[in-house]
Amino acid sequence: MAEEQIALDDLMLADGELFHDRKGAACDWPRPLAPLADTHGHLTSFHAHDPAMALVRAALAGVRLLVVPVDPVSDIPRKWESVGAFTSWLEGQIDLARVCLLEAREMGLVPPTFEGYDAPALLDNVRIVAGVHPYGSAEVDDAAIERLRELLATPRAVGVGEFGLDYGPYNKVAPDAQEAAFRRQLRVAHELDLPVELHIRDAAVDVRANAHRLAARVLREEGVPGSGCELHCFTSDLKVMEDFTRLGCHVAFGGAVTFTRSDDIREAATYCPERYLLTETDSPYMAPVPLRGEECEPAMVAFTAACVADVREAAGRGGRQSTYDALWKNACTFFGL
Repeated sequence: MAEEQIALDDLMLADGELFHDRKGAACDWPRPLAPLADTHGHLTSFHAHDPAMALVRAALAGVRLLVVPVDPVSDIPRKWESVGAFTSWLEGQIDLARVCLLEAREMGLVPPTFEGYDAPALLDNVRIVAGVHPYGSAEVDDAAIERLRELLATPRAVGVGEFGLDYGPYNKVAPDAQEAAFRRQLRVAHELDLPVELHIRDAAVDVRANAHRLAARVLREEGVPGSGCELHCFTSDLKVMEDFTRLGCHVAFGGAVTFTRSDDIREAATYCPERYLLTETDSPYMAPVPLRGEECEPAMVAFTAACVADVREAAGRGGRQSTYDALWKNACTFFGL
């Protein structure tokens, strides 16, 4: 699979097309009406795509902001021995992407321009958020918090995340330990006046294990950070969206909003207050239609933004341009950029 996908990566420079299906056929894609923001893309977790080439494709698709999550438990020291090693790796990927983007330019492939927007080039606007995922919440000790603080002190850091509560089938950490880690990281965000990205997943079978209900209670008790709070990778319904937007939280929609059976997510995207709308990919997970089943990458936020704009226009919730403008403005404001 990895060799197959690397070959697909190479196709971009061979035929000038950004997206290809598993057989190598080019896929058409929606051209954005404003700069795109992927507010949550795991550049560190690809199994198939090359991170630098993913940055190049994102730039060519119109992405002008990418926020990369890094985890002070699962990433450091397991993937990188130190914060410095991670930041060196990230800078290296960005530098390599600059070289590749110049090569693409020589072949006539250039990022789209957006007149009237003060949007930096993507490679000048790669940011990070740092936080311990609920899967690692049992390991949120003093050492992990120290690594978290070190990451948040780096120049690219713009927020705390992803952290939260996960009652799904793959998380074996006890709810009490998850809540303790949630509160501890939320307090760090308050102290440093940073926005947060929350990972909240309810139990599939036990309706009593409602992570969203507990998360809302914790936010009320601890306070929603003044710099902002978002529900990352939103896959719930209209009621859940309304519960959190009433608290002043943003809602980040990813590839799941494009799935055939995601009517509830699309309804939430349709009626989410415009000022709270965000887009993300959560790459390498949940690639949007028509690329579902492939490894997701930040460039694919183009499909998600188009879907959100389309469903809102169809419901009379504003034109497509208005949604694209809000998605860009909200991301910049949320991260203080």
